[in-house]
Amino acid sequence: MDSPTVLRRRLGSEFRRLREQTGLQAKAVADTLGFSAAKVSRIESGQTTLKESDVRALLELYGVSDEFERRQFISLTRRSTQRGWWHDYGDALPDWFQTYVGLEADAARIRAYETELVPGLLQTRDYARALFRTAPSGHGPAEVERRVRLRIQRQEVFQRPDPPVVRAILNESVLRRQVGGADVMRAQVNHLVELAQKPSVELQVLPFSTGTHPSMSMAFHILSFADVPGEIVYVEALTSSLYIEKESDIARHALVFDQLAATAMNAEDSLSWMHELATEGYGHDD
Repeated sequence: MDSPTVLRRRLGSEFRRLREQTGLQAKAVADTLGFSAAKVSRIESGQTTLKESDVRALLELYGVSDEFERRQFISLTRRSTQRGWWHDYGDALPDWFQTYVGLEADAARIRAYETELVPGLLQTRDYARALFRTAPSGHGPAEVERRVRLRIQRQEVFQRPDPPVVRAILNESVLRRQVGGADVMRAQVNHLVELAQKPSVELQVLPFSTGTHPSMSMAFHILSFADVPGEIVYVEALTSSLYIEKESDIARHALVFDQLAATAMNAEDSLSWMHELATEGYGHDD
């Protein structure tokens, strides 16, 4: 089932297509319907929940008279207003991250480069728990466990009939840093090796020996969708995030990802390296 986040993006893409077909500028649409220019922009980028009255007004303006097509738009609008499962964790999720979880839930492909930590979709419970325990917000035990449950529930995308294709490039520091201690990291790396046996998951390690590389200062994710045009680049900071949709910027991130992939160990060598690290590289907790 498509997430509300992705449904809003699909609606926005369709309304942008209709507007361009009619030759109208966004400002003209805003002026005609009494919208602000910002509202038209939010509609077309899927950043706002649409009212049925707004949808009917847009369809009328764009000359969509076919009743079946109009019903499809209304049905899509109603589905886009439903709550995703992650909204039950609203108190544990900042608003800026809820959008990402919604996009992730329906992504067809995720390309991730990480510099410091294992991507959330690939984390074990103990690894996630160790991260949340050291978060600067100082979560109590109950809140930590709630956040761990959310993180693990996100991983149910791998149980879909059409799981997302996940390609992750991990800086060596991600795997050397002992989050939670030696035993937690050993289990985490073994989990990565196991996940990489899935046909939809590919992992590469970017070794320290690479030296400088094209993304020294930033981790990022590129998300693609099966039936929604365009991609989104997600960049996370400590208290906010950035969603990049400009085509030229997405192309630049995709180029950097390809350069990283070409520089990193290939998937087979990366798995061998991780297996060796898990076997001999961590020692044991006292």
